[in-house]
Amino acid sequence: MNFDIVIHNGIIVTMNPGFDVIQDGLIGIKNGKIEQVSAKPTGGALPKAKEIIDAAGGIILPGLVNTHTHMPMTLFRGLADDLPLPVWLNEHIFPAEAGYVNPETVRFGALLGCAELILSGATTCCDGYFLEGHVADAVCQSGLRAVLGHGVIDFSAPGVPDPSRNIQTALEFVEKWLDRSPRINPSVFCHSPYTCSADTLKKAKEAAAAKGVLFQIHVAETKNEFEQALRDHGQTPVEYLDGIGILDCDTLLVHAIWLKDSDIKLIAHRKASVSVTTESEMKLASGIAPVPDLIKAGIAVGLGTDGCASNNDQDLFGEMDVTAKLHKVKTLDPTVMDAGTVLKMATLGGAKAIGLDKEIGSLEIGKQADIIILDIQKPHLIPMYNPVSHLVYSAKGSDVRDVIVAGRMILKDRKLLTLDMADIYEKVNAISGRIRKRT
Repeated sequence: MNFDIVIHNGIIVTMNPGFDVIQDGLIGIKNGKIEQVSAKPTGGALPKAKEIIDAAGGIILPGLVNTHTHMPMTLFRGLADDLPLPVWLNEHIFPAEAGYVNPETVRFGALLGCAELILSGATTCCDGYFLEGHVADAVCQSGLRAVLGHGVIDFSAPGVPDPSRNIQTALEFVEKWLDRSPRINPSVFCHSPYTCSADTLKKAKEAAAAKGVLFQIHVAETKNEFEQALRDHGQTPVEYLDGIGILDCDTLLVHAIWLKDSDIKLIAHRKASVSVTTESEMKLASGIAPVPDLIKAGIAVGLGTDGCASNNDQDLFGEMDVTAKLHKVKTLDPTVMDAGTVLKMATLGGAKAIGLDKEIGSLEIGKQADIIILDIQKPHLIPMYNPVSHLVYSAKGSDVRDVIVAGRMILKDRKLLTLDMADIYEKVNAISGRIRKRT
């Protein structure tokens, strides 16, 4: 077979069901998909291909899957740090969004977010924001793959000045993007149970289900939210959502920190999935999600970074490292959340959480060629005894050398091939200058 791309001379971490690691591997790509994953033939010639990529002894693995982002919020990076979530959200973020979020700012904030994701090894993200069509345009330009959720909230929001049109606006976005790009899956994103009424939540979920798309929602993020749900509904936030028909296999619960054991059983029973954003949750002092218990219950759990206003970056390598260590400290058990478990959350587990595990998340024949290559000729990566451990505890996003999505190279030798970074930096700095003057 003549391939479009052949990658060789690297350590392949497949993330397949057997968790195979191929020390001197070869990957063949044809028509955007993986057609061969094998050891490199001993002494034999490489298969014919239009392009040969020498991994130079580096690590080849599936592109990372960031299961929760708000990409346009790169514009608010560092704007309101070290504050409790209610103060951060109500006194700083919502007012900033009301004043500065428009088609131009969303587009350039999203382009900056796309660049950051690519440069740190993410090939797929699950995003949620307002004016999401402009995010979709940015994603198309960047070459990334994404699940993109249009925001729904029960008060005036960017692009939706009339709250009565919140669901209709989200539905129009879904209909526009449903079959427009093979790399974009539209979605509906309700902000939370405390900013959306039961009627809004039910209608939004029904709209998402009718179109067969993912429904996303922040839930059980803070102790206050948990206690308020008990006061208002006599139920936990998760029980409340289930009681109005929200939980099913096409629902992504973001954060899911304040859970009872019965909530975990309920999520597992309904086959809903979870995205945890460890660094954001730590920074906002929201709590620690019971990730080991969620995984033990058979729930698909992915890692996300959240928006840059609360993290403040989108580097999943850092997220993996912190997630693994935090749970060891919490349980006083060094074996909890081992490197393989956490790496799966950032690859195949994340893909499953957003409904894309049949297409991405592992390097297997027939899957999309979403692949990254890490340069391991770095002081912090030498020596290397276990590549999986290195990926979680030693590697950084800046170690990513090459990124391929759907068989297309979008980062080569640390150079972005799809985005004009000078223009993006200029535009974002101008926007941030306007924000700075008014805050």
